Amino acid sequence: MSETTSAAKPAKAPAAKFGGKGLNIGIVVAAIVTVAGLVLWGVQLSGGLVQTGMRNLDSWGLYITMFMFLVGLSAGGLIISSVPRAFGMKGFGGISKVAVWTSICCTVLAIGFVVVDLGHPLRLWELFAYSNLGSPLMWDIIVLAVYLILSIVYLWATLRFEGGKGSEKSLRVISVVALVCAILVHSVTAWIFGLQQGREMWYTALLAPWFVSSALVCGTALVLVVVIALRKAGYLELAQENVVKMVKLLGAFVLVDLYFFGCDLLTAGFPNASGAEVVAMLVSGPLAPFFWIEVIGCAVTAIIAFTPRLRTNPLIVAGALLAIVGIFCKRVQLLVGGFQIPNIDYAGVVTPYTATNWAGGMAGAYQGMVYWPQPIEFGVVLGVVGLGALLLLLGLKFLPLKPVEKPQ
Repeated sequence: MSETTSAAKPAKAPAAKFGGKGLNIGIVVAAIVTVAGLVLWGVQLSGGLVQTGMRNLDSWGLYITMFMFLVGLSAGGLIISSVPRAFGMKGFGGISKVAVWTSICCTVLAIGFVVVDLGHPLRLWELFAYSNLGSPLMWDIIVLAVYLILSIVYLWATLRFEGGKGSEKSLRVISVVALVCAILVHSVTAWIFGLQQGREMWYTALLAPWFVSSALVCGTALVLVVVIALRKAGYLELAQENVVKMVKLLGAFVLVDLYFFGCDLLTAGFPNASGAEVVAMLVSGPLAPFFWIEVIGCAVTAIIAFTPRLRTNPLIVAGALLAIVGIFCKRVQLLVGGFQIPNIDYAGVVTPYTATNWAGGMAGAYQGMVYWPQPIEFGVVLGVVGLGALLLLLGLKFLPLKPVEKPQ
Protein backbone atom coordinates (compact mmCIF):
# COMPACT_ATOMS: atom_id res chain seq x y z
CA MET A 1 0.00 0.00 0.00
CA SER A 2 1.48 3.34 -0.97
CA GLU A 3 1.70 6.26 1.41
CA THR A 4 -0.68 8.34 -0.68
CA THR A 5 -3.32 5.63 -0.72
CA SER A 6 -2.85 4.95 2.97
CA ALA A 7 -3.13 8.61 3.84
CA ALA A 8 -6.37 8.94 1.94
CA LYS A 9 -7.98 5.97 3.68
CA PRO A 10 -10.53 7.24 6.22
CA ALA A 11 -11.36 5.74 9.59
CA LYS A 12 -13.71 2.77 9.21
CA ALA A 13 -16.09 3.76 12.00
CA PRO A 14 -17.48 7.15 12.97
CA ALA A 15 -16.48 8.39 16.40
CA ALA A 16 -20.09 8.51 17.60
CA LYS A 17 -20.41 4.70 17.67
CA PHE A 18 -17.78 4.08 20.35
CA GLY A 19 -18.76 2.74 23.76
CA GLY A 20 -21.83 0.87 24.88
CA LYS A 21 -22.00 -2.71 26.10
CA GLY A 22 -18.52 -3.76 24.95
CA LEU A 23 -16.83 -0.93 26.86
CA ASN A 24 -18.84 -1.68 29.99
CA ILE A 25 -17.89 -5.36 29.80
CA GLY A 26 -14.24 -4.38 29.45
CA ILE A 27 -14.51 -2.18 32.56
CA VAL A 28 -16.11 -4.99 34.58
CA VAL A 29 -13.48 -7.54 33.49
CA ALA A 30 -10.63 -5.12 34.32
CA ALA A 31 -12.20 -4.45 37.73
CA ILE A 32 -12.45 -8.20 38.47
CA VAL A 33 -8.80 -8.74 37.49
CA THR A 34 -7.80 -5.79 39.69
CA VAL A 35 -9.65 -7.21 42.70
CA ALA A 36 -8.07 -10.63 42.14
CA GLY A 37 -4.65 -8.96 42.10
CA LEU A 38 -5.43 -7.16 45.36
CA VAL A 39 -6.38 -10.48 46.97
CA LEU A 40 -3.09 -12.05 45.87
CA TRP A 41 -1.20 -9.02 47.14
CA GLY A 42 -2.95 -9.52 50.49
CA VAL A 43 -1.72 -13.12 50.48
CA GLN A 44 1.80 -11.89 49.72
CA LEU A 45 1.64 -9.38 52.59
CA SER A 46 0.40 -11.99 55.05
CA GLY A 47 3.05 -14.58 54.13
CA GLY A 48 5.92 -12.25 53.32
CA LEU A 49 8.12 -11.80 50.25
CA VAL A 50 9.57 -15.27 50.84
CA GLN A 51 6.64 -16.47 48.71
CA THR A 52 8.21 -14.72 45.71
CA GLY A 53 11.32 -15.76 43.80
CA MET A 54 13.31 -12.84 45.26
CA ARG A 55 16.06 -13.49 47.79
CA ASN A 56 18.94 -11.59 49.40
CA LEU A 57 21.23 -12.08 46.40
CA ASP A 58 18.54 -11.04 43.89
CA SER A 59 16.37 -8.61 45.84
CA TRP A 60 14.59 -7.08 42.83
CA GLY A 61 12.43 -9.08 40.47
CA LEU A 62 9.39 -8.91 38.23
CA TYR A 63 7.82 -5.99 40.10
CA ILE A 64 10.81 -3.68 39.61
CA THR A 65 11.18 -4.91 36.02
CA MET A 66 7.58 -3.81 35.41
CA PHE A 67 8.30 -0.52 37.19
CA MET A 68 11.18 0.26 34.80
CA PHE A 69 9.11 -0.82 31.82
CA LEU A 70 6.06 1.28 32.73
CA VAL A 71 8.09 4.39 33.49
CA GLY A 72 9.34 4.09 29.92
CA LEU A 73 5.83 3.66 28.54
CA SER A 74 4.62 6.72 30.46
CA ALA A 75 7.55 8.93 29.51
CA GLY A 76 7.26 8.01 25.85
CA GLY A 77 3.55 8.79 25.77
CA LEU A 78 4.01 12.26 27.26
CA ILE A 79 6.94 13.02 24.97
CA ILE A 80 4.88 12.12 21.89
CA SER A 81 2.17 14.46 23.15
CA SER A 82 4.30 17.41 24.27
CA VAL A 83 7.01 17.62 21.58
CA PRO A 84 4.80 18.97 18.73
CA ARG A 85 3.28 21.70 20.88
CA ALA A 86 6.57 22.58 22.62
CA PHE A 87 8.39 23.13 19.33
CA GLY A 88 5.46 24.49 17.31
CA MET A 89 5.42 21.45 15.02
CA LYS A 90 2.49 19.71 13.37
CA GLY A 91 0.98 17.11 15.66
CA PHE A 92 -0.47 13.68 15.00
CA GLY A 93 -4.10 14.44 14.36
CA GLY A 94 -5.47 15.35 17.79
CA ILE A 95 -4.24 12.31 19.74
CA SER A 96 -2.58 14.47 22.40
CA LYS A 97 -5.16 13.91 25.15
CA VAL A 98 -5.31 10.14 24.60
CA ALA A 99 -1.50 9.95 24.72
CA VAL A 100 -1.36 11.97 27.96
CA TRP A 101 -4.06 9.87 29.61
CA THR A 102 -2.20 6.71 28.59
CA SER A 103 0.92 8.22 30.13
CA ILE A 104 -0.90 8.99 33.38
CA CYS A 105 -2.23 5.43 33.61
CA CYS A 106 1.25 3.98 33.06
CA THR A 107 2.71 6.28 35.73
CA VAL A 108 0.11 5.15 38.27
CA LEU A 109 0.97 1.53 37.46
CA ALA A 110 4.72 2.21 37.82
CA ILE A 111 4.12 3.62 41.30
CA GLY A 112 1.83 0.66 42.04
CA PHE A 113 4.59 -1.82 41.26
CA VAL A 114 6.93 -0.06 43.68
CA VAL A 115 4.27 -0.37 46.40
CA VAL A 116 3.65 -4.10 45.83
CA ASP A 117 7.42 -4.67 45.91
CA LEU A 118 7.56 -3.35 49.47
CA GLY A 119 7.39 -5.93 52.23
CA HIS A 120 5.79 -3.40 54.61
CA PRO A 121 3.92 -0.75 52.57
CA LEU A 122 2.52 0.80 55.76
CA ARG A 123 6.06 1.97 56.49
CA LEU A 124 6.15 4.02 53.30
CA TRP A 125 5.97 7.21 55.35
CA GLU A 126 9.42 6.43 56.76
CA LEU A 127 10.86 6.96 53.30
CA PHE A 128 9.89 10.62 53.52
CA ALA A 129 10.52 11.06 57.23
CA TYR A 130 14.07 9.70 56.97
CA SER A 131 14.79 10.46 53.33
CA ASN A 132 18.33 10.52 51.97
CA LEU A 133 18.51 13.18 49.28
CA GLY A 134 21.87 11.81 48.18
CA SER A 135 20.24 8.58 46.99
CA PRO A 136 19.02 8.12 43.40
CA LEU A 137 16.07 6.19 44.85
CA MET A 138 14.88 9.38 46.56
CA TRP A 139 15.50 11.38 43.39
CA ASP A 140 13.27 8.96 41.50
CA ILE A 141 10.45 9.19 44.04
CA ILE A 142 10.49 12.99 43.85
CA VAL A 143 10.69 13.24 40.07
CA LEU A 144 8.06 10.52 39.57
CA ALA A 145 5.60 12.33 41.87
CA VAL A 146 6.27 15.63 40.08
CA TYR A 147 5.90 13.88 36.74
CA LEU A 148 2.50 12.43 37.63
CA ILE A 149 1.22 15.78 38.88
CA LEU A 150 2.61 17.55 35.82
CA SER A 151 0.96 15.04 33.48
CA ILE A 152 -2.40 15.67 35.12
CA VAL A 153 -1.86 19.45 34.93
CA TYR A 154 -0.90 19.14 31.27
CA LEU A 155 -4.09 17.23 30.47
CA TRP A 156 -6.14 19.74 32.46
CA ALA A 157 -4.47 22.67 30.68
CA THR A 158 -5.17 21.07 27.29
CA LEU A 159 -8.86 20.66 28.14
CA ARG A 160 -8.99 24.27 29.37
CA PHE A 161 -7.38 25.54 26.20
CA GLU A 162 -9.90 23.64 24.08
CA GLY A 163 -12.67 25.27 26.10
CA GLY A 164 -11.26 28.72 25.36
CA LYS A 165 -10.17 29.38 28.96
CA GLY A 166 -6.40 29.24 28.56
CA SER A 167 -3.74 30.77 26.36
CA GLU A 168 -1.68 28.90 23.80
CA LYS A 169 1.48 30.43 25.27
CA SER A 170 0.84 29.02 28.75
CA LEU A 171 0.04 25.61 27.30
CA ARG A 172 3.27 25.69 25.33
CA VAL A 173 5.24 26.52 28.49
CA ILE A 174 3.64 23.55 30.27
CA SER A 175 4.52 21.40 27.25
CA VAL A 176 8.19 22.35 27.49
CA VAL A 177 8.28 21.64 31.24
CA ALA A 178 6.49 18.32 30.67
CA LEU A 179 9.00 17.35 28.00
CA VAL A 180 11.96 18.08 30.27
CA CYS A 181 10.34 16.17 33.14
CA ALA A 182 9.57 13.19 30.89
CA ILE A 183 13.23 12.92 29.90
CA LEU A 184 14.38 13.47 33.48
CA VAL A 185 12.11 10.83 35.00
CA HIS A 186 13.62 8.07 32.91
CA SER A 187 17.15 9.35 33.34
CA VAL A 188 16.78 9.29 37.13
CA THR A 189 15.35 5.76 36.96
CA ALA A 190 18.43 4.74 34.97
CA TRP A 191 20.73 6.32 37.56
CA ILE A 192 19.29 4.03 40.23
CA PHE A 193 21.06 1.23 38.38
CA GLY A 194 23.84 3.06 36.52
CA LEU A 195 25.42 4.57 39.65
CA GLN A 196 25.89 1.20 41.36
CA GLN A 197 29.60 0.56 40.96
CA GLY A 198 29.33 -2.97 42.34
CA ARG A 199 27.14 -4.19 39.45
CA GLU A 200 29.22 -4.49 36.30
CA MET A 201 26.30 -4.75 33.92
CA TRP A 202 24.64 -1.62 35.29
CA TYR A 203 27.61 0.66 35.83
CA THR A 204 27.76 2.65 32.60
CA ALA A 205 27.20 6.30 31.67
CA LEU A 206 25.26 5.10 28.61
CA LEU A 207 22.38 3.80 30.72
CA ALA A 208 20.46 7.11 31.07
CA PRO A 209 20.30 8.01 27.34
CA TRP A 210 19.63 4.34 26.62
CA PHE A 211 16.65 4.39 28.98
CA VAL A 212 15.33 7.52 27.27
CA SER A 213 15.64 5.93 23.81
CA SER A 214 13.84 2.82 25.08
CA ALA A 215 11.10 5.04 26.51
CA LEU A 216 10.63 6.66 23.13
CA VAL A 217 10.39 3.24 21.48
CA CYS A 218 7.83 1.62 23.75
CA GLY A 219 5.94 4.88 24.42
CA THR A 220 5.47 5.56 20.71
CA ALA A 221 4.56 1.92 20.11
CA LEU A 222 1.95 1.97 22.88
CA VAL A 223 0.36 5.17 21.57
CA LEU A 224 0.24 3.63 18.07
CA VAL A 225 -1.52 0.50 19.32
CA VAL A 226 -4.00 2.49 21.40
CA VAL A 227 -4.94 5.03 18.72
CA ILE A 228 -5.27 2.40 15.98
CA ALA A 229 -7.51 0.34 18.28
CA LEU A 230 -9.58 3.40 19.18
CA ARG A 231 -9.93 4.35 15.53
CA LYS A 232 -11.06 0.82 14.73
CA ALA A 233 -13.56 0.99 17.60
CA GLY A 234 -14.88 4.33 16.36
CA TYR A 235 -13.67 6.45 19.28
CA LEU A 236 -11.69 8.86 17.11
CA GLU A 237 -10.93 9.61 13.50
CA LEU A 238 -7.29 9.71 12.52
CA ALA A 239 -5.86 10.21 9.05
CA GLN A 240 -3.57 7.37 7.98
CA GLU A 241 -0.84 9.90 7.17
CA ASN A 242 -0.56 10.64 10.91
CA VAL A 243 -0.25 6.92 11.64
CA VAL A 244 2.50 6.68 9.03
CA LYS A 245 4.36 9.61 10.60
CA MET A 246 4.28 7.92 13.99
CA VAL A 247 5.45 4.62 12.48
CA LYS A 248 8.42 6.32 10.85
CA LEU A 249 9.21 7.97 14.17
CA LEU A 250 9.01 4.58 15.86
CA GLY A 251 11.42 3.12 13.31
CA ALA A 252 13.93 5.92 13.97
CA PHE A 253 13.69 5.43 17.73
CA VAL A 254 14.19 1.67 17.35
CA LEU A 255 17.36 2.17 15.29
CA VAL A 256 18.77 4.60 17.87
CA ASP A 257 18.00 2.13 20.65
CA LEU A 258 19.68 -0.73 18.79
CA TYR A 259 22.68 1.53 18.11
CA PHE A 260 23.08 2.21 21.83
CA PHE A 261 22.80 -1.54 22.52
CA GLY A 262 25.48 -2.26 19.91
CA CYS A 263 27.80 0.36 21.42
CA ASP A 264 27.36 -1.18 24.86
CA LEU A 265 28.02 -4.71 23.62
CA LEU A 266 31.10 -3.65 21.66
CA THR A 267 32.57 -1.82 24.64
CA ALA A 268 31.88 -4.72 27.01
CA GLY A 269 32.97 -7.51 24.68
CA PHE A 270 36.00 -5.96 23.01
CA PRO A 271 39.12 -8.16 23.38
CA ASN A 272 40.70 -7.80 26.83
CA ALA A 273 37.68 -5.84 28.09
CA SER A 274 36.13 -6.76 31.42
CA GLY A 275 32.61 -7.28 30.14
CA ALA A 276 33.08 -10.43 28.06
CA GLU A 277 31.14 -12.40 30.68
CA VAL A 278 28.20 -10.02 30.32
CA VAL A 279 28.13 -10.37 26.52
CA ALA A 280 28.34 -14.17 26.74
CA MET A 281 25.48 -14.23 29.25
CA LEU A 282 23.30 -12.21 26.88
CA VAL A 283 24.23 -13.75 23.54
CA SER A 284 24.47 -17.44 24.43
CA GLY A 285 23.86 -17.73 28.18
CA PRO A 286 20.71 -17.97 30.32
CA LEU A 287 19.42 -14.59 29.11
CA ALA A 288 19.90 -15.36 25.41
CA PRO A 289 16.14 -15.91 24.70
CA PHE A 290 15.37 -12.40 25.95
CA PHE A 291 18.32 -10.93 24.04
CA TRP A 292 17.39 -12.43 20.68
CA ILE A 293 13.68 -11.66 21.07
CA GLU A 294 14.61 -8.01 21.61
CA VAL A 295 17.10 -7.75 18.76
CA ILE A 296 15.05 -9.65 16.17
CA GLY A 297 11.74 -8.08 17.25
CA CYS A 298 13.07 -4.52 17.08
CA ALA A 299 14.76 -5.21 13.74
CA VAL A 300 11.44 -6.44 12.31
CA THR A 301 9.74 -3.29 13.66
CA ALA A 302 12.28 -1.10 11.85
CA ILE A 303 11.76 -3.02 8.61
CA ILE A 304 7.99 -2.53 8.83
CA ALA A 305 8.43 1.16 9.66
CA PHE A 306 10.63 1.94 6.66
CA THR A 307 9.01 -0.30 4.03
CA PRO A 308 5.97 1.49 2.54
CA ARG A 309 4.27 -1.71 1.35
CA LEU A 310 4.43 -3.16 4.85
CA ARG A 311 2.85 -0.15 6.54
CA THR A 312 -0.63 -1.66 6.74
CA ASN A 313 -2.47 -1.33 10.04
CA PRO A 314 -2.21 -5.03 11.05
CA LEU A 315 1.55 -5.05 10.43
CA ILE A 316 1.95 -1.67 12.14
CA VAL A 317 0.24 -3.04 15.25
CA ALA A 318 2.35 -6.22 15.06
CA GLY A 319 5.54 -4.17 14.74
CA ALA A 320 4.56 -1.91 17.63
CA LEU A 321 3.81 -4.91 19.85
CA LEU A 322 7.15 -6.48 18.90
CA ALA A 323 8.88 -3.26 19.95
CA ILE A 324 7.05 -3.23 23.29
CA VAL A 325 7.93 -6.89 23.94
CA GLY A 326 11.52 -6.20 22.90
CA ILE A 327 11.90 -3.35 25.40
CA PHE A 328 10.36 -5.50 28.12
CA CYS A 329 12.91 -8.22 27.33
CA LYS A 330 15.63 -5.59 27.65
CA ARG A 331 14.36 -4.73 31.13
CA VAL A 332 14.51 -8.42 32.08
CA GLN A 333 18.07 -8.66 30.78
CA LEU A 334 19.13 -5.59 32.71
CA LEU A 335 17.60 -6.46 36.05
CA VAL A 336 18.25 -10.21 36.14
CA GLY A 337 21.62 -9.84 34.43
CA GLY A 338 22.78 -7.37 37.05
CA PHE A 339 22.25 -9.96 39.77
CA GLN A 340 23.36 -12.89 37.62
CA ILE A 341 27.03 -11.91 37.95
CA PRO A 342 27.83 -11.92 41.69
CA ASN A 343 29.73 -8.98 43.14
CA ILE A 344 30.95 -10.92 46.18
CA ASP A 345 32.64 -14.27 46.69
CA TYR A 346 30.35 -16.85 48.21
CA ALA A 347 29.84 -20.58 48.24
CA GLY A 348 27.70 -22.03 45.48
CA VAL A 349 24.04 -21.72 46.36
CA VAL A 350 21.69 -24.56 45.44
CA THR A 351 18.34 -23.13 44.36
CA PRO A 352 15.37 -24.62 42.50
CA TYR A 353 16.81 -22.99 39.38
CA THR A 354 20.18 -24.73 39.60
CA ALA A 355 18.70 -28.11 40.54
CA THR A 356 15.97 -28.43 37.93
CA ASN A 357 15.85 -29.37 34.27
CA TRP A 358 13.45 -29.06 31.36
CA ALA A 359 11.10 -31.54 33.04
CA GLY A 360 10.66 -29.03 35.87
CA GLY A 361 8.47 -26.70 33.81
CA MET A 362 9.09 -23.03 33.05
CA ALA A 363 11.59 -22.56 35.87
CA GLY A 364 13.55 -25.55 34.62
CA ALA A 365 13.65 -24.05 31.15
CA TYR A 366 15.75 -21.24 32.58
CA GLN A 367 18.14 -23.41 34.52
CA GLY A 368 21.05 -21.35 35.81
CA MET A 369 19.19 -18.06 36.22
CA VAL A 370 19.40 -16.52 39.68
CA TYR A 371 15.73 -15.51 39.58
CA TRP A 372 12.46 -16.64 38.09
CA PRO A 373 9.06 -15.26 39.23
CA GLN A 374 6.68 -17.43 41.24
CA PRO A 375 2.97 -17.79 40.35
CA ILE A 376 1.94 -15.29 43.02
CA GLU A 377 4.13 -12.66 41.37
CA PHE A 378 2.53 -13.25 37.98
CA GLY A 379 -0.90 -12.95 39.63
CA VAL A 380 -0.10 -9.67 41.37
CA VAL A 381 1.36 -8.26 38.15
CA LEU A 382 -1.80 -9.23 36.28
CA GLY A 383 -3.85 -7.43 38.93
CA VAL A 384 -1.83 -4.23 38.64
CA VAL A 385 -2.06 -4.35 34.83
CA GLY A 386 -5.80 -4.84 35.26
CA LEU A 387 -5.86 -1.61 37.28
CA GLY A 388 -4.17 0.17 34.37
CA ALA A 389 -6.73 -1.20 31.91
CA LEU A 390 -9.51 -0.10 34.26
CA LEU A 391 -8.15 3.44 34.49
CA LEU A 392 -7.68 3.67 30.73
CA LEU A 393 -11.21 2.45 29.96
CA LEU A 394 -12.81 4.68 32.61
CA GLY A 395 -10.95 7.66 31.15
CA LEU A 396 -12.15 6.84 27.65
CA LYS A 397 -15.71 6.52 28.94
CA PHE A 398 -15.96 9.57 31.20
CA LEU A 399 -13.22 12.04 30.22
CA PRO A 400 -13.42 14.32 27.14
CA LEU A 401 -10.43 12.76 25.40
CA LYS A 402 -11.83 12.81 21.89
CA PRO A 403 -10.22 15.45 19.64
CA VAL A 404 -12.38 18.56 19.32
CA GLU A 405 -9.88 20.79 17.56
CA LYS A 406 -8.42 20.65 14.13
CA PRO A 407 -5.11 18.77 13.82
CA GLN A 408 -2.12 21.04 14.20
